[in-house]
Amino acid sequence: MSDITNHRTLGRSICIITGASKGFGRALAHKVSEGWLKPGSVLLLVARSQTLLQELKEELQSFTEEQQTVVHCVAVDLSTREGVNETVSMARQEAGNEIDHVLLINNAATLGEISNFASFTNIEEVNSYLSLNVSSALALTAGILQVFPCVPLLRWSVVNVSSAFALQPLPSWVLYCTAKAARKMMFRVLAEEQPHVKVLSYSPGPMETDMQKEILRLTGVKHHLLPCQESADKLVKLLLDDDFISGAHLDFFEV
Repeated sequence: MSDITNHRTLGRSICIITGASKGFGRALAHKVSEGWLKPGSVLLLVARSQTLLQELKEELQSFTEEQQTVVHCVAVDLSTREGVNETVSMARQEAGNEIDHVLLINNAATLGEISNFASFTNIEEVNSYLSLNVSSALALTAGILQVFPCVPLLRWSVVNVSSAFALQPLPSWVLYCTAKAARKMMFRVLAEEQPHVKVLSYSPGPMETDMQKEILRLTGVKHHLLPCQESADKLVKLLLDDDFISGAHLDFFEV
């Protein structure tokens, strides 16, 4: 068990984590499995690699068996209609269970090409990037909302894993900044439209991930990096405390 002192749990949940096979998503899967889900919960781990998802499932086995949590691995490409539909279909199979909390963590994302603005003349390249980094999060969240409509005593939480660059521009990062800003506004609209859904955009800070290795390779800029688990701890604490304003954008360094 971690050092989080709040003794509440995430309830009997269906917890869906996209981008779960590596980095922050993998750390979150470990975190929520460490006693924060009530018996009878379901954990949907979504990513492209079946091999990495299966490895993660095996890593979690001692926790999930003890907590009586069912784990499903959904190996799909969320940039496609088929990938989103398969994930929603897997969630639908659990809709008949006695779930009291739907927790969707939209973590899947890519860095995209780092280049000056004038280089992006290929509309297919831009659309491909936005498909995974913006469109899929919208379509998946909408699909899960249809599967688990608002009913009394059902708690609903949506997390958008965001970035400081949802708020501030950075030269040569037009794709990344645009996607993060679009997702921030998208989930603010959800918060306004669906008052029963608690929405959080969480910027986890620079972490020890493959994305940061790629940034270092491409830019030569080295940052002080956080362990993924440290940022995962903070996000789970925010969800347990549940005292943020729906639609808020919170940064690791500010909470």
